[in-house]
Amino acid sequence: MQRLLLLLLSAFLFASCRELRIHDEKTWAKIYDVPGIQHPSFIMRDHTHESVHFVDKEECLRRTLPASTFKIFNSLVALETGIAPDDKLLIKWDGVTRDIPAWNKDLTMREAFQESAVWYYQELARRIGKPTMQRYLDTANYGNKTISVIDSFWLDNSLQISPDEQVGLIRRLYFNDLPFAERSQRITKSMMLREDSSRYKLYYKTGWGCIENKTDVLWVVGFVERIEKVKEMKGSMNNSDIRAYPYFFAQRFEIAHGDTSRDWAAFRIELLKKVLREAGAM
Repeated sequence: MQRLLLLLLSAFLFASCRELRIHDEKTWAKIYDVPGIQHPSFIMRDHTHESVHFVDKEECLRRTLPASTFKIFNSLVALETGIAPDDKLLIKWDGVTRDIPAWNKDLTMREAFQESAVWYYQELARRIGKPTMQRYLDTANYGNKTISVIDSFWLDNSLQISPDEQVGLIRRLYFNDLPFAERSQRITKSMMLREDSSRYKLYYKTGWGCIENKTDVLWVVGFVERIEKVKEMKGSMNNSDIRAYPYFFAQRFEIAHGDTSRDWAAFRIELLKKVLREAGAM
């Protein structure tokens, strides 16, 4: 059954990208040849050159829990339904002391997104409710669209999504093509901005989940805009000489649960930037 699913997903990938150039990046795979990393995958869609680049096709098609990358979708639903009127929605801290000090206070949605505060988004999901959340998962065709418990389904391995599907979601978000209002998508994208320089703007959401107390799944999902200054011809309809070229990406790898051999939270960002630089995206 798993093999059949991979074949079907593979067929979908190549069907949906039939107008694109597809590249198996063997040299990028070496970047993930690091002790402790298991099942690495990376997929990037270069919109400008209409090309897709990947590390390990089968891994890019394999679904796992999205962990906190689901905060992207959770935010969209909260904004769309009015559960969150805007990114300033303040939810009072429940008083439970957690390991991450930044979580132990009242938070706005923007703050909770930036700090990846699980409790805040669990409360958002409870306020949204299962029927409404299910309707949006179905409408947007998010992964396997499966909800178990409303405040943990993206963490308990019931909801699953592949890196390939993540890239598709992010691309649609970038172009305001998801089944949400433009405002909901614009606010969500703004919360994803992590680095803003004269050369590029990097937007992403991380995720870290655990499967059966054995395997940790680490994600980084988002897009980068490479900024270039171009000289417009006289009479051009463009009002600016600044151009932003988007690249959509999803990186995922696994480590053994409890592995403290390095700072994996920071290291996954180092790896991401290394690949993006290799790709010429930043």
